[in-house]
Amino acid sequence: QVQLAESGGGLVQAGGSLRLSCAASGRTFSRYAMGWFRQTPGKEREFVATISLSGGVTYYADSVKARFTISRDNARNTVYLQMNSLKPEDTAVYYCAAGGLRSWSRPDEYDYWGQGTQVTVSS
Repeated sequence: QVQLAESGGGLVQAGGSLRLSCAASGRTFSRYAMGWFRQTPGKEREFVATISLSGGVTYYADSVKARFTISRDNARNTVYLQMNSLKPEDTAVYYCAAGGLRSWSRPDEYDYWGQGTQVTVSS
């Protein structure tokens, strides 16, 4: 089992940057694909980015492509989401998730979830 804990959220002005971190417990972190999702009240959880077990493959939602970068450090059991050029519409609770080899962009493909970190972008 994997336990995930996000950090790094906060309040930032439009155009600014934030770096989210997600620390995983356990010794099997490198066996999981990792994803970032976000959710706003009344809406379904939305895919943001995913990264493969070794970090060699990444995939992004069109809405964040070229602005956000997902990365991972398997030695530190941590996945990151660097968010640049933030927009008010990026405001959401951001969740990291761990899944199997074939986890991609759907929430139901992931097995473990963190509790989320709030990101608020002011205009």
